[in-house]
Amino acid sequence: MRACGEKETCVCVGIDPVYERLPAELLDNTRRRSARYRVDAIVRFCQTVMEVVAPHVPCVKLQSACFERYWWPGVEAYHRLIDHGRRLGLMVIADAKRGDIGISADHYAHGFLAPVDYDDLDDLLGPDALTVHAYLGVDALEPMLETSRQASRGLFALVRTSNPGGDVLQGLSLEEGGTVADATARMIAEAGAASGRLGRSGYSLLGAVVGATKPQDAVRLRGLMPEQIFLVPGFGAQGGQADDVRACFNPDGRGALVTASRSILYAYQKDDTVSWPAAIEKATIHMKVEIAEVSRPRGD
Repeated sequence: MRACGEKETCVCVGIDPVYERLPAELLDNTRRRSARYRVDAIVRFCQTVMEVVAPHVPCVKLQSACFERYWWPGVEAYHRLIDHGRRLGLMVIADAKRGDIGISADHYAHGFLAPVDYDDLDDLLGPDALTVHAYLGVDALEPMLETSRQASRGLFALVRTSNPGGDVLQGLSLEEGGTVADATARMIAEAGAASGRLGRSGYSLLGAVVGATKPQDAVRLRGLMPEQIFLVPGFGAQGGQADDVRACFNPDGRGALVTASRSILYAYQKDDTVSWPAAIEKATIHMKVEIAEVSRPRGD
């Protein structure tokens, strides 16, 4: 939350690059079937995006799937882009949605959250936070929570996702009252309040993913998780509007990071009056203005 205060916004730019949608100047006209070439083009695009948005927002979210599809060249590029973002002063969320039990969870925790202490990895910084699955239960989160605490990193656990199909499970009513998402929220709130997991800001290192397309649920979930920072996807291209995210904030206007990806990354496809980096910058500033209106502190 300190970084949001410094940039005077709680906007997070999601970086979900698709090679075919990159600016024409970055594409290979010979259409070579080369993973390395495509990754290099994606890296150039993402580096520019980060450099353009860094003066305006506190945070970016890098979607791991967009890089993993290119095998080891993509995975290496992903981690180097995380490092690039952090060296620009951005907080970087690794959107990898990891989740498993026992030793597997411990491996994921160390792979993403533990300090990088290998001599041959060029002093890479690693991400500030990681998205994780919560639906395997608390025991699947514990190794990640402990590593996050030791390394001063964060987690965002899936609670109420923005996709329509999530309603089938997450919106299911329980016999004792509430929904599956509500039960998950209570679990997250309890786990996040354990010793050593609350920061000086009053928020837990364990946050929650709550989609912008579920505004009615956000009201209830905010009441269940007052100490969780909400990571709010679904704004923009997925249909979420500024009014939809209002309930994700606490009354003091804090407690949420609203993220948009396609509406910012590919803004140049709708605005050809300026260069593609300038179009991305314009879209970022426009989103900042929109979110500022709904994140103002509310009176009693």
